[in-house]
Amino acid sequence: MHAMQYEITLPADYDMEIIRKRVATRGHLLDDFPGLGLKAYLVRERGAGSPVNQYAPFYLWADPEGMNSFLLGPGFDGVVRDFGRPEVQHWTGLTHAEGPARAGVPRTAVRRRRPVPEGTSLSSVVEEATRETEHLATLDGVVCASLALDPRRWELLHITLWEDGTPREVGECYEVLRVSQPHRAELSRGARR
Repeated sequence: MHAMQYEITLPADYDMEIIRKRVATRGHLLDDFPGLGLKAYLVRERGAGSPVNQYAPFYLWADPEGMNSFLLGPGFDGVVRDFGRPEVQHWTGLTHAEGPARAGVPRTAVRRRRPVPEGTSLSSVVEEATRETEHLATLDGVVCASLALDPRRWELLHITLWEDGTPREVGECYEVLRVSQPHRAELSRGARR
């Protein structure tokens, strides 16, 4: 499993309805994309709990070949054409757990990034973060929760999708406009156990 996200920060006066229409008209194109476990089409709006307007899709890939095919194909070319080439963040997937609301439609995503402190045991930090992610996945309203690691920056990433707009965890909150999830069932198998 691999996690990937790019953030397109938009001007303060940008009409976010443009992004909503983009997702509504083009989002279905990834509904059967090979290797894609899950794509959450995420946005934040300035003044609605966010300091910026931002389109920040988040991906969980069941297969790295699918990720490569997307990044080098026409879908990502459209992003580059319309917004410029964004920095693509990526992480090695460690844990993915389905929640009690697994059959629900996620409305909110919470992302938390935290550094792995220098001089600590990496395995113990990851084990603790894995337990935390698995606990999050037991809470009412959770669709799924995932944990990933960026070994370049030594940073852990937690992402949780919630069925409602009132998540019970602290982090950067995003509105989920849509989810494509052709290979979601394969994510748990591809995660570290």
